[in-house]
Amino acid sequence: MTNPTNPTSTTGARAGRREWTALGVLMLPLLLVSMDVSVLYFAIPAISADLRPSGTQQLWIFDIYAFVLAGLLMTMGSLGDRVGRRRLLLTGAAAFGAASLAAAYADSAGTLIAARAVLGVGGATLMPSTMALIRTMFTDPGQRAKAIGLWSGVMTAGVALGSVMSGVLVQYFWWGSVFLVNLPAMALLLVLGPFLLPESRDPSPGRFDRPSVPLSMAAVLPVVYGLKEIPSEGWHVRYVVAITVGLLFAVLFVHRQRTTAAPMVSPALLRARGFTPAVVLNLVASFGMMGSAYFTTQYLQSVLGRSAMEAALWALLPSVPIGMAAPLATVLVQKGVDRALVVAAGFGVAALGYGLLVPAGTGSLWLVLTACGVLASGIVVAISQVTDLAMGTAPAERAGSASSLLETGAEFGGALGMALLGSIGTAVYRHRVPASAPDAARETLGGALAVAGRLPGRAGESLTATAREAFTGGMHAAAVAGAVVLAAASAAAAVTLRRARPRRPDPAAGRTAERADA
Repeated sequence: MTNPTNPTSTTGARAGRREWTALGVLMLPLLLVSMDVSVLYFAIPAISADLRPSGTQQLWIFDIYAFVLAGLLMTMGSLGDRVGRRRLLLTGAAAFGAASLAAAYADSAGTLIAARAVLGVGGATLMPSTMALIRTMFTDPGQRAKAIGLWSGVMTAGVALGSVMSGVLVQYFWWGSVFLVNLPAMALLLVLGPFLLPESRDPSPGRFDRPSVPLSMAAVLPVVYGLKEIPSEGWHVRYVVAITVGLLFAVLFVHRQRTTAAPMVSPALLRARGFTPAVVLNLVASFGMMGSAYFTTQYLQSVLGRSAMEAALWALLPSVPIGMAAPLATVLVQKGVDRALVVAAGFGVAALGYGLLVPAGTGSLWLVLTACGVLASGIVVAISQVTDLAMGTAPAERAGSASSLLETGAEFGGALGMALLGSIGTAVYRHRVPASAPDAARETLGGALAVAGRLPGRAGESLTATAREAFTGGMHAAAVAGAVVLAAASAAAAVTLRRARPRRPDPAAGRTAERADA
């Protein structure tokens, strides 16, 4: 009897050297796209000194990339299914390279913001296209699982590497160099992509539903905006209104997909057994990952007193076990272990990572790093397996749409994790800082340290110690909440994924790709 969630239970044509070489070519631009989320962490002071942006412009320099990326993922995934994933990938790579060059030599804040927006457009084409091409290149379930495991590891590692690379480049070159490093990878993709990557598309896509484009963006952008602002600004009315408006547009978007003849996202995709649970669990995994990052990055810098560069280098240590987590999960599933149990174990390990944060004090560097490594390893195990399940369940002709739904869910999950866990931590912090402290000190740990730096002698030292202990207490409360959420996800995965099974490989898929190539 075959295991319904075991990827070796069905077989497809095995990929050869060309497909694995193509995967290597895809990984480098994917790494850079994920790095662009954090690449400005150390470059922003130099950018501020050179371009002199206003406070609002500086926020947009940071946020415009993620906003555009999140808003266009579903559109680009659906577009790739229609015009061809390779064509969209190469077009996006050209746009990403051109925007990187424009950003590197921007002479004003407005120019840099515009270039970052185009980078977001390019990133929105690259992310779903790479996953969709993996789905069509690797029709053998076992090989596809390995390829998706590599994809998940590269995506996770890119966010951590981006900040470190930014610090090194800014220290030895100038801030524009953080964008110029994108050019060789995009050039390599543009040169080798036409020869190594097969073209694939939906043979019967129907017309492109243009009204769904603004509806999807109106649904995604306000929600992501509100969730991103809540951790730092609190539950202000405008952010709650933004989330509400986005959810209303989401209802309209779903209604459009159910009633139009050629929807951007086919409702049949969500009805496929295992696909919707995989998307939801992927969202929860991103919730756990980004929710923890909100605290641990501040802990390394503001509680332990490390410089930004030191904190970034220390943060690389938890990345070491991440590189082994996804391949290990793939091996276990291929050996016959039920995928539902592997995903449940991944969430369980991640919950344990949150639990390790609870006893951390204001000087627990190694305990916090260990917790981060355990948490991230469990999350990568879960993400790699639910991604493989979702892409294996989706029909090949809708691989772009399937990938874009996964990644849009991940964007929501990350923003939700930062908003909810950040709000819990902030509430505890403000409760523990004495009411007699200045308002700035009661708002954030950074504000407290700034105020303490201006106070004489023991008064400043006392405020610093109190604020650091209050922040650590907030981290403890958020860690408990995160552990509860991930433990619930573990139980849900064990139940909902047991009867899910990937779609049996279509032997005609490879022939279709070959005809398209010709």
